[in-house]
Amino acid sequence: MQYKRILLKLSGEALMGSKTHGIDPVRIQEYAKEIKVAVEKGVEIALVIGGGNIFRGVAGASNGIDRVQGDYMGMLATVINGLALQSAIEKEGVQTRLQTAIKMEQIAEPYIKRKAVRHLEKGRVVIFSGGTGNPFFTTDTAAVLRAAEINADVILKGTRVDGIYTADPEKDKNAKKYEHITYKDVMSKGLKIMDMTAFALSEDNNLPIIVFDMNTPGNLIKLLSGEAIGTRVESD
Repeated sequence: MQYKRILLKLSGEALMGSKTHGIDPVRIQEYAKEIKVAVEKGVEIALVIGGGNIFRGVAGASNGIDRVQGDYMGMLATVINGLALQSAIEKEGVQTRLQTAIKMEQIAEPYIKRKAVRHLEKGRVVIFSGGTGNPFFTTDTAAVLRAAEINADVILKGTRVDGIYTADPEKDKNAKKYEHITYKDVMSKGLKIMDMTAFALSEDNNLPIIVFDMNTPGNLIKLLSGEAIGTRVESD
């Protein structure tokens, strides 16, 4: 495998599958099977999951909910998704640990970097939920933060699109895909595949990001094996 330790970032919307909200049990089990294969190949996997399939703080704020309260509601949504993902992965016979940025000791461990790394070394999948534990930060930023803390080799952003394009490929048929792009170009062009804080933090820590289609079976293993899948974002 090309990478020993990865941080896999999944959006909450990815868990919806064919549904309009909530969690699609078929889709989440497909992800669990992909993760199992990677673990069996010796890859250490940490996960960060969004909460947009349940609640978005920004959307809540636009509907009159206090922004800080809304962001905390979004953090709780990521914990729900983390529990669902944990259940699906363990159903495949893979040991997991769920850690939260906000203490919820009855259902998960509090986030402790050393414990997380030890779990990874023992072959357990570690799911980081609750974002950064602070309002005004997205789960993309949380993913980069955790990746830097655990010394991940790469951040893999699993989406329903096979990379970064010049425009939204679902809306613009003339959009062209980037095979490689720098952090600076992503930020200067305003490409919104992740938020700018996340890209800036990645650049500061020299952490490459690969954006790829997680919904195509086998893509995760192909990527980990070194195949050129998706779009790679890195320094000049």
